[in-house]
Amino acid sequence: MDRTDRSILALLQQDARLSIAELAERVSLTSSPCWRRVKALEEAGMIRGYHAELDARRLGYGVTAYVSVMLEHHRADLEERFEKAVMGIPAIVACHVVSGRYDLMLEVVAPDLEAFGELSQKVLRTLPGVKELYTSFSLRTVKGGRQLPVP
Repeated sequence: MDRTDRSILALLQQDARLSIAELAERVSLTSSPCWRRVKALEEAGMIRGYHAELDARRLGYGVTAYVSVMLEHHRADLEERFEKAVMGIPAIVACHVVSGRYDLMLEVVAPDLEAFGELSQKVLRTLPGVKELYTSFSLRTVKGGRQLPVP
């Protein structure tokens, strides 16, 4: 990966709607070589997809919660069942296996605290193998979006 590839990645991360012509102009290439580089970055797995960044509040999600989950056991079948269940719950927007006291960290959105409470009681606590949940609520976003530093 050279300087031009890094520039392409950084620009697409800022605005995935850039046309190949616009992107090529910004990295000082013609369209064809720029297109080939983008395709090569996609094939190498550096670019996994193109997404729109949505505003959770404007979509009616006033609550973002980070839920730490401790599982009862560390059996592969239980972890697989938990992970499969999480994939089917749209309110869980991210799930990470983490180190430390807890096993997983969920990022969850809900319209309000009452809706989150219901989701927590009726859905999160009933996920396979859940022993303990610990929830922290986001009060304000200081830095949002997910832009990776391009080395």
